[in-house]
Amino acid sequence: MTKRKTTRKKKTTNNSNILTYIAWFLAIIALMLSSLVAGYYFGFKDAKEQSAKTLKNEQNKRVKLLQKLEQTAKIEKKDVTKRLQEVLKKESKTYTSASHEIDDDTLVNPPKQTEKKQVHTNTKPKLAIIIDDVSTASQINAIKSLHLPLTMSFLPPSSARPHSAQLAAKEPYYMVHLPMEAQHFSKEEPYTLRVRDSQQEILQRVGEIKKLFPKVHYINNHTGSKFTADEIAMNRLFFAFGKLGIHFVDSRTTAQTKAPIVSKNFGLKYVARDVFLDHHMEKEYVKEQIKKAVKFAQEHGKAIAIGHPHQNTLEALKESKAVLKNVQLVRVKDIY
Repeated sequence: MTKRKTTRKKKTTNNSNILTYIAWFLAIIALMLSSLVAGYYFGFKDAKEQSAKTLKNEQNKRVKLLQKLEQTAKIEKKDVTKRLQEVLKKESKTYTSASHEIDDDTLVNPPKQTEKKQVHTNTKPKLAIIIDDVSTASQINAIKSLHLPLTMSFLPPSSARPHSAQLAAKEPYYMVHLPMEAQHFSKEEPYTLRVRDSQQEILQRVGEIKKLFPKVHYINNHTGSKFTADEIAMNRLFFAFGKLGIHFVDSRTTAQTKAPIVSKNFGLKYVARDVFLDHHMEKEYVKEQIKKAVKFAQEHGKAIAIGHPHQNTLEALKESKAVLKNVQLVRVKDIY
């Protein structure tokens, strides 16, 4: 009996030890799992916080970058305006006014019409604005900074502006402002056409211009109050232009211009300037002339205006963009 009791006691003790071991084992596993769960939770929390922090930093960087870009854009806009003014101040020193072009103040505006042609279409009237006397890179940059489809008319090269032809070559479209004999010259330009020039001389001179400006298809006269008033000289000019595929735009520097008659004789449409923008240099005057050009285009369906690359003219154009929205600004080639 005693032996059986002892054996039973040992078995009970062994079972108890096994249960203790199992309990300890389970406790260790539970502890390990708890550690893993806690580690995952806190690690995930840290990762989440770190991710949120990184995202916030990225957003702050983007905001700062946008603010910097906006600030840069504002500065660049101010710089462009400032550069435009500085450039034009230099260029405007060579101008007293555009009055050197014409002999009679009454020619500044369109000739009086016996009857106004009222135009009613679904499209905006067309206005072409020619900027004469272009000859330097600074003038070109100033004109292009306006972001308006203006037509630049280049003067032929001279000692004062030797690179005008090379500068024109970089532009997709341009005209040539060809000097012609005036009733009164303050200073004659190179390549000036004169009334006494023979047909051969005019052909040669126009041929030289075409070589210098190979893309030219439209030429308007610089001064020319004497030349354009001579029918024989104009016939010679139109003949030369016809040979080289060039069209004439009359700057209308004299009321005696024979361009309308000669155009008709050659079976061509007469194309001429309607409004001079800067016969006087004051900015407010130029703005009023821009309004006149817009009004004329509205009444007749189209108009051509001429200005020059000096400060007040280009600033007036910049400040008249709201007025110019009433017309479709086009190149001269698209006016007819």
